Amino acid sequence: MAKYNSSLVFDKIEFTRKGFKNENELTFKLQVQVGLAEDGMYKVTLVLNGTKAEEYDIVIGLSGFFEIENQDQLEDQLLQNLINKNAVAILMPYLRSELTLLTAQPDTDSVVLPIFNINKMLEK
Repeated sequence: MAKYNSSLVFDKIEFTRKGFKNENELTFKLQVQVGLAEDGMYKVTLVLNGTKAEEYDIVIGLSGFFEIENQDQLEDQLLQNLINKNAVAILMPYLRSELTLLTAQPDTDSVVLPIFNINKMLEK
């Protein structure tokens, strides 16, 4: 059985006010980046870029650093699923929470991201 060791950091948090509360909808794009860090750990980064027209722009970047013990004993497909899907699923609640916290500002409606189907999202 594979075991995770991980660390988590926010790389970027920005909230730029452009106007007052309005009825426009928040539109956002979520990017997922997977790679290797210098120390050989896997680095998985989520970046959310959002805009609520005439009200605010928001950027949240979050990285997780994951080490998988005994990965040489895992099949490639299982290893890829652990990194690409499970690591994203581990990070997503932190991203959702930070978005809600940042949008809980005076004269702004707090935003709660819906639950994502990580498998379906990563297939696209």
